Amino acid sequence: MTNGSSLNETMGLDLSDKTGVYVVLDHEGEVCREGKVALTRQALSRAFGGGSPCLVAIEVGTHSPWVSRELALLGHEVVIGNPRQVKLISQNKKKSDREDALLLARLARLDRRLLRPVQHRGEQAQADLAMLRARSLLVAGRTSLINSVRGMVKTTGLRLPRCSAESFAARAQPHLPRELVPALEPLLAEIASLTARIKQITHAIEHAAAERYPETQQLRQVPGVGLICSLTYVLTLEEPQRFRRSRAAGAYLGLVPRQRQSGEQQPQMHITKAGDVALRSVLVQSAQYILGRYGPDSDLRRWGLKLAGEGNKARRKKAVIAVTRKLAVLLHHLWSTGQVYEPLRQADLQTVG
Repeated sequence: MTNGSSLNETMGLDLSDKTGVYVVLDHEGEVCREGKVALTRQALSRAFGGGSPCLVAIEVGTHSPWVSRELALLGHEVVIGNPRQVKLISQNKKKSDREDALLLARLARLDRRLLRPVQHRGEQAQADLAMLRARSLLVAGRTSLINSVRGMVKTTGLRLPRCSAESFAARAQPHLPRELVPALEPLLAEIASLTARIKQITHAIEHAAAERYPETQQLRQVPGVGLICSLTYVLTLEEPQRFRRSRAAGAYLGLVPRQRQSGEQQPQMHITKAGDVALRSVLVQSAQYILGRYGPDSDLRRWGLKLAGEGNKARRKKAVIAVTRKLAVLLHHLWSTGQVYEPLRQADLQTVG
């Protein structure tokens, strides 16, 4: 083996919704055993506990976080492959659970880096991140209902007053057209209920950030980076030491252009959009605030506005992405160094110079 492991056996475990198919290779790369196991803690313990530890390769997926933790507790060394980054897995023409498990085992046995391994976050971090995801779903549901209510009122020739989402249910009630009251009152009640639930879960998130993730305060020095953005950033990356250079955070979150160089041709391409979608989304929202009318003066804002120019939507869109990338790098730098954020550091240096 060339993977650097001292373990004699390598196992590929292909996970479906309720079962997993496994193939085990011996030290010579020959299949020594295979089978199917139910995806429960008891079944995994019976199948893989008590024997000699081995290197286990699984694909990232719904069950991979808890399965990888369970296998590690049983003494095995686990590597989690990213199938989107490994075409041998994602585009395998001979597709079956056994073939996938065998391919995982052979790739891990040869060189685990071929699997483009990912690192799952801890169990507590996973639970706290679930609160953020739940809040996001509640906000999206409320937004959809508010847009629907406004749209139905417009069909009568009227418009509801502009207001915040938090106050919408109360503000909209007196302005409902009489003929739409039976249809829209239940929707307003649901919007009010969602607002209360969003407030409740936001308080729980604030408590989690204050108690378990004080480093979020370091990130919230940057205007536009609030509770949700800072905590999503910390929970997604978990450890600042995972990147030796802060610049790598932008690439990790899919905020750098794709590369397709051929000879002398090097076309301009869209960003990769790799990494965590939710974190990229909240960072984009923060970047939009930084570039918006209420964004305070800073080096980042000045740089972004210069890049955006005037009256060109395409340039402004590129500027938002560029500021998002710089923001991701800045947050990692603040987190890893503990430095105080200086919004006009570059401007002050130029003035002194």
